Amino acid sequence: MNATRNDGDIELLFNRLLRSAAILVVDDEPGMRNFLKRAFEDRCALLEVAGSAEEAEALRLRYHFDLLLVDIRLPGLSGLDWMEKLRERGVRTHVIYMTAYADLDMAVSALRNGADDFIMKPFRTEQIFMSMRRTLMRRQILRENSLLRLQVEQMREDDGLVGESEAMLAMSTLIQRVAATRSTVLVQGENGVGKAQVARVLHRLSRRGGPFIAFNCGTVDPEQIDSELFGYVKGAFEGANQTRDGMIAHADKGTLFLDEVARLPESVQTKLLGVLERGVLRPLGSAREFPVDVRFVAATTSDLEQLGASGMFRSDLLYRLNSLHLQVPPLRDRGRDIELLVQHFMEQLSSELRLAPVQLLHADWERLHAYHWPGNVRELRNVVERTLLLGELPLESLGKGEVVAPVLEPGYPLDWSMEQVERAHIEAVLESLGNNKSAAARQLGVSRKTLERKQALWSSSGGNE
Repeated sequence: MNATRNDGDIELLFNRLLRSAAILVVDDEPGMRNFLKRAFEDRCALLEVAGSAEEAEALRLRYHFDLLLVDIRLPGLSGLDWMEKLRERGVRTHVIYMTAYADLDMAVSALRNGADDFIMKPFRTEQIFMSMRRTLMRRQILRENSLLRLQVEQMREDDGLVGESEAMLAMSTLIQRVAATRSTVLVQGENGVGKAQVARVLHRLSRRGGPFIAFNCGTVDPEQIDSELFGYVKGAFEGANQTRDGMIAHADKGTLFLDEVARLPESVQTKLLGVLERGVLRPLGSAREFPVDVRFVAATTSDLEQLGASGMFRSDLLYRLNSLHLQVPPLRDRGRDIELLVQHFMEQLSSELRLAPVQLLHADWERLHAYHWPGNVRELRNVVERTLLLGELPLESLGKGEVVAPVLEPGYPLDWSMEQVERAHIEAVLESLGNNKSAAARQLGVSRKTLERKQALWSSSGGNE
């Protein structure tokens, strides 16, 4: 806990923690259940009551609870025995025990059982309130301490495949199976699903001694991709004043991740095929070839088979790249993974921003699950960052959860990819200039050749799908 917090700050923090807390009361006395329900139902996010450990377990399997108020003596399975079973299964929910028959041995057993507090019946509202306050604040301290540990331990890189959905588990199993091989991998999926993260995991699990190098084919001018990938020797072209290694040479003994591989010019596709087939590299302007040992992972949002059929992408290169195909599922199809990713990003970004995690309300979780996530995991990370900065979930960023995104006038559907927005903008500029490609290229800040290449690519891949 931050030592500079004053009493007012602590009270505000506790009230916020209580408002976001889900609490389960377990007591066989109807009067006690009603008393606690009346006292706290309007002050927390969720309050449920149960008259036995069996009823409580059924509720616990249905809801996530932050705090349990448990009577030690219950009909059937006792409160202590129930909690012991939970501890054996790895459940670490915070608990306050209540009893009217306490002795020293029972108190010791409760504390050994992981109790956060122990309160004697009968008690006043103020007493249980203070006990809950101590427990929830202790829970917050543990969360903040975990952030401090992240700062002194090796931080979790944003290259883990976070998720327990069936699709993610199947993909993770396949990655582990093929990671140690030299086979090339083609990763496909919507924008923002985490294709780069998949490539990094493949490299990390491969145990290759060289580095992981990422190269985005869509952000480099086509005229420069050849020299950027393959390197060049001094004098290879005007301005080549010294020999320079390319990305392939840098990735020797490691992994080269080619993002947006569909953007590669045809001449570069031919040279890349030679590297894949023969394992040798010839820098631009060189008469010599050099052996290289590189594992290639490619990614794209485009349909390479369709591009290959139309002649826009070499079919033989596609076969080489597609030794193994990995389809990364969109976030909207990953169910509870949203909660795991929020927790992952909350911990990671809290440390980076030096802000305590924000407690989300049940309504917040419902909104997160209802949203369509056109930007997938990348968009979720951005929402978590804004949540930390604002201190609450930015609801205006999540719309109303419709599957079909609204259109902003003037503007584009919110679930369009950057490629679709780029195409619409370029076509609008061309139309405004009477289809004068040279003038449009100057206004857009690209070469005419780049503009024509994009148009050819769009013609082969159809409309904004």
